[in-house]
Amino acid sequence: MNLQDTAHAIHEAARRLQQVVRRTPLMRHEGLSQRYNCSVWLKREDLQVVRSYKLRGAYNLMSTLSPEQIQRGVVCASAGNHAQGFAWSCRKLGLHGIVFMPVITPRQKVSQTQMFGQDNIEVRLVGDTFDSCAAAAQEFAATQNKTFIPPFDHQRIIEGQGTVALEILDDLPQIDYLFVPVGGGGLSAGMGSYFKTFSPATQIIGVEPLGAPAMYEALRAGQPITLETIDRFVDGAAVKRAGDLTFEHCQQVLDDLILAHEGLVCSTILKLYAEDAIVVEPAGALSIAALEQYEDQLAGKNVVCVVSGGNNDIDRMPEIKERALQYEGLKHYFIIRFPQRPGALREFVVEVLGPDDDIVHFEYMRKNYREAGPALVGIEFKQTGQLDRLQESMRSHHFSFDYLNGNSDLLRFLL
Repeated sequence: MNLQDTAHAIHEAARRLQQVVRRTPLMRHEGLSQRYNCSVWLKREDLQVVRSYKLRGAYNLMSTLSPEQIQRGVVCASAGNHAQGFAWSCRKLGLHGIVFMPVITPRQKVSQTQMFGQDNIEVRLVGDTFDSCAAAAQEFAATQNKTFIPPFDHQRIIEGQGTVALEILDDLPQIDYLFVPVGGGGLSAGMGSYFKTFSPATQIIGVEPLGAPAMYEALRAGQPITLETIDRFVDGAAVKRAGDLTFEHCQQVLDDLILAHEGLVCSTILKLYAEDAIVVEPAGALSIAALEQYEDQLAGKNVVCVVSGGNNDIDRMPEIKERALQYEGLKHYFIIRFPQRPGALREFVVEVLGPDDDIVHFEYMRKNYREAGPALVGIEFKQTGQLDRLQESMRSHHFSFDYLNGNSDLLRFLL
């Protein structure tokens, strides 16, 4: 199906969804507008019925199943928003669905999925990773003759997600830039098809997490490829492989695809919460985090950022704060080998550290009763640009150290 056909099919999807999804607001953000000297609008899909846009695609596909497919039942694999959209659709349509989720899925997400689906769904915890869970779900669907509902790589899913674009253009016909998060590609494929048909002058900028550049690498290679490893932190957009169908669309509709550092995503989450009381998940912050890369081109423009979801587990907030502080250059970790002389620790605190340097982590490891080991030390600054000064101070006082912030695996192990 070409882009124009997809765009016109989005109108049909919108009619199916009219009494089902919430028409989410397009809100002008004053702070971002002032910062970038333009008009920044947020499409608030975090305020959707299941707190993400995923309901749109799931319902659009499931509502068009044949009576025979409905009778056999449906299956999905997801540890997050797709599962919740699937579950809500099962209850709304009266379908029996089975949701496969990885064993490691937080209990909160399992409970939310069960809440949305109630008696119409069954949750099965299978596999230690999403990939093994998804493989088990697809095998089960095939052997049990049930219909598998994919998270993004299906034409009806793409059309459902594309209804976000229809609502945006209804509310704001003149748009210069659209920033949209990209994972598997369903949202960007649907929205891009609609914009390229009905607002071709709009520049469509896809945004992926730096640690999971599946679509970025697919576009470079000219075809979808499977990444060996990814950083799953931005879980709503972290996939190892983009969809085949979504890739074909994105190849035609994206004017640019940029990568956002996970630490910047975390800083964006915290600012939205502190300044606007907006709770977004990491994927929901991607489009806003990307604005600074286009700062020189946005002056005087109408800019729309899709806030794709707000299902952020409160248990993740300490990690979000940690990543943000490290990204902003405010928190640094060292292994420090203190000189074996009386008063060395006092010298470090009084003479090496600056007056505003704060020790936020200190773990002193003694090898035996005669010999002290190194210490794992975390230092937090009140302002950026202090790292070189601290390291030079340690050298001048003859403190041997290793800097750890660039070694994420070792740092996670030690902490």
